[in-house]
Amino acid sequence: MPAFASSGDLEEKQQTLEIVGDGVYALTAEGDPNVGAIEADDFLVCFEAMATPTAARQWLARLREHTDKPIRYLVLSHYHAVRVLGASAFGADVIVSHANTRALIEERGQQDWESEYGRMPRLFKDPGSIPGLTLPTLTFTDRLAIDLGGGRFLELHHLGRGHTEGDIVAWLPDERILFAGDLVEARAALYTGDAFHREWSTTTLDRVAALGARTLIGGRGAVTREVGAAIGQTRDFLEVMLREVGAAHGRGGTLKEAFDAAHAALAPRYGGWPIFEHCLPFNVSRLWDELDGVERPVIWTAERDRAVWDLLQS
Repeated sequence: MPAFASSGDLEEKQQTLEIVGDGVYALTAEGDPNVGAIEADDFLVCFEAMATPTAARQWLARLREHTDKPIRYLVLSHYHAVRVLGASAFGADVIVSHANTRALIEERGQQDWESEYGRMPRLFKDPGSIPGLTLPTLTFTDRLAIDLGGGRFLELHHLGRGHTEGDIVAWLPDERILFAGDLVEARAALYTGDAFHREWSTTTLDRVAALGARTLIGGRGAVTREVGAAIGQTRDFLEVMLREVGAAHGRGGTLKEAFDAAHAALAPRYGGWPIFEHCLPFNVSRLWDELDGVERPVIWTAERDRAVWDLLQS
């Protein structure tokens, strides 16, 4: 059977550090997970943690070329291993997430770690540096504001379920800069293996759009000022999946037929974008479960990953 699409992806990606506002930083890497930071008067807020402490320290070394302020807050937009297992490198006073994210770490954190390491080994630089699962120390359900000083605030919002059940965004209303996590991608395909497709494609993205961001840092892809286009791309990807997988499901077809239909419909536009081939089998499997009435995503394990991949890529 074919190897996971990402297992042969061993080439290092070119990282780009961009200053997107006064004291607002974004590190992008050709479709690898993005991270960022926001300067307050006398501290830093970091957004996302990367997959290992070693990888995180490389990001922090770049950031320290611009600021030596201490890291007070580390914000985790959601739970996936590649986003959070580097948290210990930040030495943050407070680790913030949605309450559902903390619950997901407690419920399935170890299985997700093993799953993602098997699927995407390149992102786990020096996996032995990971001390274990990191639990948030501050959680919220709807909104949390961080006082940056000088009348500026960073707003953390839960806008609805989407990529996971615990997604949050970081919003700078004065600068109109949005760190969207994996709720929005900019010219990168989606991972929806733990998603709530119908809610994400409608009310959640509607709320993202309603913020009126002028600059958006998605979970993957370049920083964009074409915010409407990035939201539209994300919505279209989800809508095509819902249409194609829903049609196969509705006529009593098979999961493999649904995957083939979704691939044929999505590939002309998205097939050359980062993580498309890697993610689509897991995306279709989760959506099929959702259409079957499985409310919460089934836990991904290394064994389940292999079974789904082999079935849909055979």
